[in-house]
Amino acid sequence: MVRIAGINLKDSKRVTRALTDIYGIGLTTAQKIVATCKLTGDPLTKDLTDSEVEKLRTYIDKNVRVEGDARVVITRNIKRLRDIGTYRGLRHAAHLPVRGQRTKTNARTRKGPKVTMGSGRKKASDKT
Repeated sequence: MVRIAGINLKDSKRVTRALTDIYGIGLTTAQKIVATCKLTGDPLTKDLTDSEVEKLRTYIDKNVRVEGDARVVITRNIKRLRDIGTYRGLRHAAHLPVRGQRTKTNARTRKGPKVTMGSGRKKASDKT
């Protein structure tokens, strides 16, 4: 099993797909990494030689912000938006969709489970 940036990559996946398991590497970035490291074709992870794995590891360590570093940068950017009071920062703070999606009917992932509101009156107790 290949280990890059502290993540074990699955042997049965192609290298470009396996690299996307690392936080901070998407499909486009993975394709660029494979092209830059000059891997022929798109081999399975288990077919990589030790030198190819080392090429991938050194390239990712030097040129790509991944895992903890990427999470810190994203968190810092969101905090900056909240501090300066931008619309996007307010949406983040309110746990609502940030990129203009509708919220009347959708956005359940971001807003959480639906909470039905009652009339506001307490039910009458049974006195007989």
